[in-house]
Amino acid sequence: MTDIYFYSGAEDKLLVACRLCAKALSQNARIVVFTSNQSMLEKLDKMLWTFQPTSFLPHCFIHDEAALVRSTPVVLSNRVTQENGSSILLNLHDQCPPDFAKFERIIEIASLSPEDRSSARKRYRFYQQAGYALHHHQLQPS
Repeated sequence: MTDIYFYSGAEDKLLVACRLCAKALSQNARIVVFTSNQSMLEKLDKMLWTFQPTSFLPHCFIHDEAALVRSTPVVLSNRVTQENGSSILLNLHDQCPPDFAKFERIIEIASLSPEDRSSARKRYRFYQQAGYALHHHQLQPS
């Protein structure tokens, strides 16, 4: 069954996403970052190039050939897919992603904004009522 991980209290949701992508890569995992917000994906794309001062996090968009041949461990996508063999789905969308149960792990990030916290609570309740294993991490302010 899919494990659901919530990270709440994010001052910068995309910065936390970068950290979690780096952690997944350090564990040799493949990850899909999902949201329908194209500008958010583009901003995350730029952040992944500059997140670490001496290297970058290898990534591509779902429509890139590298995603299809499974050569890139982080895929930025406006749809839920396992085309790159991903076992982790990082959801940046405000609703539960479709077909999430195909993944071993779902990662949800809640920022400090009231709207984002409210939508995260709804997703948490949905997963909880559906019987999924939930893990919660409260992020510390930087």
